[in-house]
Amino acid sequence: MLWSLFWLFFKVGCMAFGGGYAIIPIIEREIIAKGWMQHEAFTNIVAVSAMAPGSVANNMAIFIGYQQAGILGVLTSVLGIILPPLIILLLVAAFLYRVYKNGVVEAIFYGLKPVVTGLIVYAALRFAISNQIIGTYSLDSLGLFLIFALSFLALLKFRLHPVSILLCSGIIGVIFYG
Repeated sequence: MLWSLFWLFFKVGCMAFGGGYAIIPIIEREIIAKGWMQHEAFTNIVAVSAMAPGSVANNMAIFIGYQQAGILGVLTSVLGIILPPLIILLLVAAFLYRVYKNGVVEAIFYGLKPVVTGLIVYAALRFAISNQIIGTYSLDSLGLFLIFALSFLALLKFRLHPVSILLCSGIIGVIFYG
């Protein structure tokens, strides 16, 4: 089990361009395929990982590692997810230090931006569909969509702090769904 956790999160760590949100679909596919948890449990882990301090990917590794193998699972999963970026960053930093003004390098990074954005949007849509925020029509889904829309508006237009939006959304959830 420990080797499986390490290898899973090592692979994820190698593909973690764009941050934790961009690799949620990759982690989800692997976790569900291995039968380690059902989709609903995974969705809950994503939600808690997003609210907890720190990187979403690291938080997910902690939760999944603990669920599968306790404290040793946590250590193994975190080592697996942290090691690839550490190695890659050291190599890239050494390389970029020499060629950071090269036009090809700048073009590569410019070209990665829409891909990372697409991965994040894909993860958000999958999350919204799996939680019946979009894709179904009921009073509950309308309420969830309204909470989403107001939260989005609060972030973009009023520039409220994400923590205040999370707290308000949680309170609204308790009031209407509790």
